[in-house]
Amino acid sequence: MTPRDPRAVAAIVASALFMQNLDASVVATALPSMARDLNADPVHLSVAITSYLVALCVFIPVSGWVADRFGPRRVFMAAILVFTAASALVGLAQGLLSLVGARVLQGIGGAMMVPVGRLLLLRRVGKDQLLTAMTWLTMPALLGPVLGPPIGGLLTDAVSWRAVFWLNIPVGLIGLLLVWRFIPEVEGGDPGPLDARGLILWALALALLMAGLETVGRGLVAPWITITALLAGLALGWLAARHSRSIARPAVDLSLLRIPTFGMPTLAGTLFRSGAGAVPFLLPLTLQLAFGLSASGSGLVTFATALGAFAMKPVVRPILRRFGFRTVLAVNGVLATLSVAVCALFGPSWPMALIFAVLAAGGLARSLQFTSLNTLSFADVPQAKLAAATALSGTVQQLSVALGVVLGSVTLSLSTTLGGHEHPVLADFRLAFLVAAVVALLSIPFALRLPRDAGAAVSGHLPRP
Repeated sequence: MTPRDPRAVAAIVASALFMQNLDASVVATALPSMARDLNADPVHLSVAITSYLVALCVFIPVSGWVADRFGPRRVFMAAILVFTAASALVGLAQGLLSLVGARVLQGIGGAMMVPVGRLLLLRRVGKDQLLTAMTWLTMPALLGPVLGPPIGGLLTDAVSWRAVFWLNIPVGLIGLLLVWRFIPEVEGGDPGPLDARGLILWALALALLMAGLETVGRGLVAPWITITALLAGLALGWLAARHSRSIARPAVDLSLLRIPTFGMPTLAGTLFRSGAGAVPFLLPLTLQLAFGLSASGSGLVTFATALGAFAMKPVVRPILRRFGFRTVLAVNGVLATLSVAVCALFGPSWPMALIFAVLAAGGLARSLQFTSLNTLSFADVPQAKLAAATALSGTVQQLSVALGVVLGSVTLSLSTTLGGHEHPVLADFRLAFLVAAVVALLSIPFALRLPRDAGAAVSGHLPRP
């Protein structure tokens, strides 16, 4: 396997995904400790997650243009450097404002890092290599969620929550060295003029919508501010979509949604990721606030999900070859949704070994769903549209995860308030898991609308006549 082999390039690019996924998994585990240190409510501290995700959504649309303008390899290296430096700043934060500011800077680095890294890989592989390359890309990256909860929990209890962010520093430096040494620059395309107006409209729309959703029913700001933010976000979103359809090279290319194998995974994936994305936020809080586990105890349980996801990756290809994208996304989508709903049944009387086994099984199902959605999205995208497709896909994916965190935190807050509790109790967490499962289930009808041979060139599945 040489450095120019797509598998080697995928493994090196995955170092960036490893760092981002490690960061995402340790934040949720460390939230209660962060809240105590910063004198904030653990549920309200979801802003530490959503501020990062909103920054990703705002800046990912420009990643394709920047990659074509300055070269994917150069931009990828700069993004790793920014993300690593921002991680150090998060670990030094002394208050909520400085924490959010450093997380936003992390988001800017991540916005360039992941989609541009994926672009480096996609420009090197053909359709017949796409599924293999995506598997090699995601398997090393999944080590982040596998190692993040237990290591993050142990560091939080033994040292401080700040130490979990400093983990990114050596990982980032190693990744930077590998990219510099082994990945040559690839030829970029002509990005044309930057769609500054589109970027500003989309950025404002997303930021206002997330700000509005983050404050619904939580008493953080006056109700009229929440309503105004939501209405303004929707209005700007409509203007942004109208603008994107009116120019030749928009920052967000909505014409890609007309490609069936891109449009369906985008719409269905938004719903599924929003529901499933609430679980990594809710689960550590449930185990620590409702079950009384320590951060390390919680981490040693929640990493089961990522362990299951990691175990699924080697068998994704034969499953898709045997059943095809349509059947897998529909049938496995139901199983993956049930894996979210079953979390509502957990209680302090459950043996931790049983919870671990259930979470691992859920990780298997959700991993198959995520990989299938991600791979199908690029099955029929032409080479000339790859930069735009990675930017749009990355934006929607991160927005979906942010919506999942907001869905979980808002449901918790509303249920806690209506129940007259000062802090969330087990019943509040159970309701939040059920709401998340309902949202994930809404993705299934989209999968059933796919043709039977969707993505056949990638999966190798030949439907029976």
